[in-house]
Amino acid sequence: MSFASAAALGHAASVVPSAQSPLTDWLAYLEALHGQRIALGLQRVQAVAQRLGESVRPRCPVITVAGTNGKGSTCAMLESIYRQGGYRTALYTSPHLVHFEERARVNGEPMAATDLTPSFAAVEAARVAGEPVALSYFEFTTLALVHALLAQQPDVLILEVGMGGRLDAVNVWDADCAVITSIDLDHQEYLGPDREAIGYEKAGILRTGRPAVVSDPAPPHSVLARAREIDADLWLAGRDFRFGSDRQQWHWQGRARRYPGLAHPALRGANQLINASGVLAVVEAMHARLPVSAQAVRQGLALVQWPGRFQIVPGQPVLVLDVAHNPHAVAALAESLDAMGFYPQTQMVFGAMADKDLAPMLQRLDALVDGWHFCDLPTARAAPADALCQLWQGLTARRDARAHCHATPSQALQAAVAAADPAGRIVVCGSFYTVGGVLQHGLPRLGAKHLQG
Repeated sequence: MSFASAAALGHAASVVPSAQSPLTDWLAYLEALHGQRIALGLQRVQAVAQRLGESVRPRCPVITVAGTNGKGSTCAMLESIYRQGGYRTALYTSPHLVHFEERARVNGEPMAATDLTPSFAAVEAARVAGEPVALSYFEFTTLALVHALLAQQPDVLILEVGMGGRLDAVNVWDADCAVITSIDLDHQEYLGPDREAIGYEKAGILRTGRPAVVSDPAPPHSVLARAREIDADLWLAGRDFRFGSDRQQWHWQGRARRYPGLAHPALRGANQLINASGVLAVVEAMHARLPVSAQAVRQGLALVQWPGRFQIVPGQPVLVLDVAHNPHAVAALAESLDAMGFYPQTQMVFGAMADKDLAPMLQRLDALVDGWHFCDLPTARAAPADALCQLWQGLTARRDARAHCHATPSQALQAAVAAADPAGRIVVCGSFYTVGGVLQHGLPRLGAKHLQG
């Protein structure tokens, strides 16, 4: 069945919610509206955006962030710095960890569900006006959330690309400044077989004559070629901006500005200085339109928060939450775990999507792990826990490690706590669903052999 046919059937079989309906009703309606979650291409979302008119046309600078890893952290640091600079910020990201409303933030706080549903109704009205347009779940929610964010009259709109860039729904809005973070192999069935092909898709967010900040230290040639082709204002790490660091502080220098003696960002992890360096390049590139003080930069980096990105929760044992879900991100996670110092034991809660390159992810973590707790996840895309366990058993060289399977991430965490050394650590990773599954009842607080709060 075609995408359009599935959408038509879903529409005919579903009751359309109203602007006053609960957000959960709208999300259920969108799930039933079509049978295809990923449908790349801009024609459909452009058509509906055109019908929505001025309500989805930004009157403020737009910063668009694409990349394989580091997008969310980059967005969070930009949001934090501009908030400290006194600007009213609007941030669109995806996916969410626990609550859908996390995808739309104003001044660092998720929008209320009741403030989102009128925008869902507006998008639906535009979608069916005249010839109905079939929108994917992502396309519909992207339009609705940006519609809701712009209604808040922000001073700056920060958009995180969902997948790729060139054909992603977010690319309907022209970026006043485009950011490309690290590029690695992920979503190859949609974006291409290698970094060059994937880089070309990411570079689709660049615009002629406008800043294009590339924080990847070794970007694919396709990104540079696209920037030259359209005459973008290319900011390259190592050429237009650079940083250095020691254990106490770090420093940054751009084309005309420099920041010495910076405290390390509040976001932890091996790649966060690379992300932060790109963020400061954006701040310099956009300074004429969004001037911020050095103090705002320092405070923004010091106060930034972004759950699930090498998030360390103190306790007995220590809990580490990280949404690393591809080999590149897992390698960075493993490097960050090594840098934490000695722990007598590490228990791992792991759930992941079946379409990921799972073998190198498991191999990279295996030497660090004393006990695996594989878990099922609440999506058809997920690899079953027993399949993950079988894959690990075929790869591991460890004879002292143990593995168990669980129905949910929260059950896996409970088992990991029961098996943990109080002086050790528990790591939760592999997917947004895995981290979200242990956060659904709030941030776990670990005490010896039990969970608190």
